[in-house]
Amino acid sequence: MNSIISSYCKIKNNAIWINGKELVIDAKEVDLTIFLTGLYRQINMNYPKFFKMDNLCKLGMLAAELAIRNSVGFDKLEKDKIAITLSNNASSLDTDRNHLKTIIDKIQYFPSPAIFVYTLPNIVIGEVAIKHKFAGENAFFVSEEFDAELIHNYVSILLNNNDTTAVIGGWVNVDGNEYDAFVYCAEKSNFNLDKEEYKQIHSAEAIRQLYN
Repeated sequence: MNSIISSYCKIKNNAIWINGKELVIDAKEVDLTIFLTGLYRQINMNYPKFFKMDNLCKLGMLAAELAIRNSVGFDKLEKDKIAITLSNNASSLDTDRNHLKTIIDKIQYFPSPAIFVYTLPNIVIGEVAIKHKFAGENAFFVSEEFDAELIHNYVSILLNNNDTTAVIGGWVNVDGNEYDAFVYCAEKSNFNLDKEEYKQIHSAEAIRQLYN
């Protein structure tokens, strides 16, 4: 049985691509927080907790949401058999800087639990899992650059496990106003090209091409 990529979402430079088609957006702001909030409202995500998240989680949530929505039949899969694996190169550095600002001054020392909770990159996986009620395995990797082989290999390992039928995989990176997300849905499936659905064989080369 082959594994397939059933959908993907790429967000970079205020542009969103879903399964090869660009999503026309209203939010053209350079500021990342404003851009992400505008996209959230445009797609009617309806998840109030979104506004408490850091930008890494917001970006990951939006990319995952759009990938999941555009994967035909994904919503019918068993949620306890859907895994998540993501990666980036900045870890949680963007939020770490904000946390540092709250503790660097010993006189005006005001650490915020609301910021501190996001000082681990794998929190974005937790947020996606909670929103969609996914209960499969999860892992977050930090590498110097986008690594299609690493992503493909780990997603494939998960899909070869009987306890996993689908994986949310990809790359979600935020460093200041520099951001980059590529999230895709991979599933166990007999490959059958359907003109009404997006499908292609899950491979490192396919991941690399879609990301670029």
